[in-house]
Amino acid sequence: MVQPEPTMVLIAEGMELGRRGDRAGARQALAGTWAAIGREEGDPLHRCALAHAMADLQDDVREELRWDERALAAAHALSDERAVAGGVPGGVAGFYPSLHLNLAECHRRLGDAERAREHLALGRAALGALPDDGYGRMVRGGLDRLADRLGGVT
Repeated sequence: MVQPEPTMVLIAEGMELGRRGDRAGARQALAGTWAAIGREEGDPLHRCALAHAMADLQDDVREELRWDERALAAAHALSDERAVAGGVPGGVAGFYPSLHLNLAECHRRLGDAERAREHLALGRAALGALPDDGYGRMVRGGLDRLADRLGGVT
């Protein structure tokens, strides 16, 4: 059995704090991990996973968008080999539907329907990388609901 990477364990612990309702504690824990891994020089898998989680903990949509953009930038720097070695079965492509969903939702909430539709289209284009499981259905449903909020399909 493969042992989880220590940094991924720290990220999961921060996420768990957030799930339990301690958003401030989760942000603090993840901020400490972010400082330790390095903003640009850290492992792209760690940066992507952490920024993706940190975005969900923000109270301000602009700050959420900044974290989502960091996650997307880290995903672009991530290789399939590293993603698979880090426990992402489908490789880096499996990150894109959710990343684009989150970016689209931020843009929608900020009133930028055009950018929201761009990311919605990118998220939908990447859906083939998701398995037909609970997570895949959740992301697909999120993209469908977002399309409805944006007034239809892109």
